[in-house]
Amino acid sequence: MTDMASSTPCDVICIASWNADLVSRVARPIARGETLMAHSFEIQPGGKGSNAAVAAARQGAKVGVIVRIGDDDFGRMARALWAREGIVTEHVEVAANEPSGVAQIHVFDDGDNSIAVATGAGAGLGQANVDKACEVIRSAKVVMASNEVPQAATLAAFKLARAAGVTTILNPAPAMDLPDELIALCDVLTPNESEAQTLFGKGAAAIIVTMGSQGCAIYQKDKLTNTITGWTMNVVDTIGAGDTFTGALAAAIARGESLDQAAESANAAAALSVTGRGAIAAMPTLAQSQALEQKLKNS
Repeated sequence: MTDMASSTPCDVICIASWNADLVSRVARPIARGETLMAHSFEIQPGGKGSNAAVAAARQGAKVGVIVRIGDDDFGRMARALWAREGIVTEHVEVAANEPSGVAQIHVFDDGDNSIAVATGAGAGLGQANVDKACEVIRSAKVVMASNEVPQAATLAAFKLARAAGVTTILNPAPAMDLPDELIALCDVLTPNESEAQTLFGKGAAAIIVTMGSQGCAIYQKDKLTNTITGWTMNVVDTIGAGDTFTGALAAAIARGESLDQAAESANAAAALSVTGRGAIAAMPTLAQSQALEQKLKNS
């Protein structure tokens, strides 16, 4: 079932994944066959698509999600989060007898992490979900997705968006081979440095490579056109930093910023996101990220 049959106009539509993040904090990566005692354990909201949607909403965009979740406690956790964040859920499908996605995350003392994802109900997201949401996709300013959702859903949504002149953003994480057809439909790709290696030379219109504390680099038609200075932050953990970047970028483009301006906005938002625990806690508001940008201009 879906939440509602109507279609509320949105600035940003996210072809979304949802996971409940099962987060254990450990001193270091765990070796094969080893048991390591954890400092703590938490269950937090996650999923690259859901994270990016929350980030965009906090940056002032009207955001809607197209997503499948299970009819379980983790699915209800998702709907409660989206309600708090003002995210439109008219195209959320609640799948009976299917589990919601989960991600098992180890966060290390240096703030880095490793993640294993089981997509659950999200694996069934596809053409039918996109078709039901075609009206909001065509009327949006930006449609975004990640590699956590089935490529068939992303392709269908991006085809609709391209035909309607809507900007498309893909976070190509987790890294995997992307068909040329999908790359051709992407206005902007937002990989990290390792994910970017497989994308150059494939005709992408724009690639913004995120580089953590080193900032980001903008490539257009494989040529470096700009670099955005990074920030030195007090890192608690890096969960959701890339998702925050993508969501904040989408919100900035939706409010009319140029690609360079939007990358600066997204860079500031992502920097702030690493100062709290988990993906959601430290995702900044537009006012907070703008204050950090102003600090750079005044320095």
